[in-house]
Amino acid sequence: MSKILIHNAIIVNEGERYQGYVVIDDERIDEIGRGDAPAQLLNGGIEIHDAEGAYLLPGGIDDQVHFRDPGLTHKADMSTESRAAVAGGITSFMDMPNTIPQTITLEALDAKHQRAAEVSVANYSFYIGATNDNIDTLLACDYTKVPGVKLFLGASTGNMLVDNNEALNRIFGEVPALIAIHSEDEDIIRRNREAMMAKYGEDVPVEEHPNIRSVEACYKSTEKAVALAKKHNARLHVLHISTAEEMKLLTNERLEDKKVTAEVCAHHLWWTADDHATLGTRIKWNPAIKTAADRQALRDGLNAGLIDIVATDHAPHLLSEKEGGAIKATSGAPLVQYSLPMMLDLADDGVFTVEQVVDFMAHRVARLFRIEERGYIRKGYYADLTIVKPNTPYVVKDEDVLSRCGWTPLNGTTLNNKVVATYVNGKRVFNNGIVDDTSKGKALKFTIK
Repeated sequence: MSKILIHNAIIVNEGERYQGYVVIDDERIDEIGRGDAPAQLLNGGIEIHDAEGAYLLPGGIDDQVHFRDPGLTHKADMSTESRAAVAGGITSFMDMPNTIPQTITLEALDAKHQRAAEVSVANYSFYIGATNDNIDTLLACDYTKVPGVKLFLGASTGNMLVDNNEALNRIFGEVPALIAIHSEDEDIIRRNREAMMAKYGEDVPVEEHPNIRSVEACYKSTEKAVALAKKHNARLHVLHISTAEEMKLLTNERLEDKKVTAEVCAHHLWWTADDHATLGTRIKWNPAIKTAADRQALRDGLNAGLIDIVATDHAPHLLSEKEGGAIKATSGAPLVQYSLPMMLDLADDGVFTVEQVVDFMAHRVARLFRIEERGYIRKGYYADLTIVKPNTPYVVKDEDVLSRCGWTPLNGTTLNNKVVATYVNGKRVFNNGIVDDTSKGKALKFTIK
């Protein structure tokens, strides 16, 4: 691969913003410069990409996606969803284990890696799922290739709800890796659901979804998990945190010193429960989107360092599967194509800064998961980069969605930050709406300390 010069860019990286340029040599960043690119580069016979004054950011790393592959490919697969990712400036993803078959064996894990190597245009990694009885598999896993163990404390597909106390103590006490949890208390959810169905029958309005999957359900589950992590000195990562109450369980010390970390998803920072009235089940997620006060607490918690990173919980379903209310409609929605623009729009509104968005979606993800040579614009690192044009209004439409499911909860929304190019391992895989399907990502590598 020949060298590439990206110039006329506003580089946002490691808390700074400056005009500059980047030289890519094969898969890696070879040079980073401030100001205008020197004449010897512009006239040096290398491939030149003009950023035209747009932001040049490290590619986003999404630590929570459901790409539905294998077994649920009628609505998504690694090919379609990785295309959506790079179209949104996301260059690396960590996929969840609740597929068919579930990723709860080393063989299933290997099969996912083989599939991704064949079809994914983004870099990839896969959690291994915990069950009540697969502790030996978890202990045999190579965690230089796996971001961590996914643990469901609320009901999920098949047998992945871990509710046996002996199993929980062994997982937290013996697994030498990060434990990422879906944190909702199943008993509380069941009780709330029964009460709602006694009131409404089976057609419970979607507006009641946040009352079924309540603040209490989230807090009680997270409190239990934090206590287990402290008891065993384990690394706990709380996924898609959604309540103000859970902020009480988090701390804001230096990320590398934390044993308990937390993620918030873009949708919990964007919408509130009141939006169910107009968007209905399009914004039905688990955990549920909650009140405006909860949203503000999540924004404040992120700014204060209590919450560490931002992700999507990208979970595509067909619109036909979203029909119904709080009981019948499936939970989850596609978001990986628009999460970075959404966060940059929030920065435009003063909720965060652009530098913080880069930190939340690239730098801190790489640090938290100890990902090797990614997440920053640094000499020698892999050239995972994205170019985003600010102040470029466009209306999001269902027909523009690259996810196989073919819709977005943002349909009709005007965003002002537009991803125009994305580079994965030095190759421009997305350029002004076109995905280069010949390019393939690489498996992420993790450092074990």
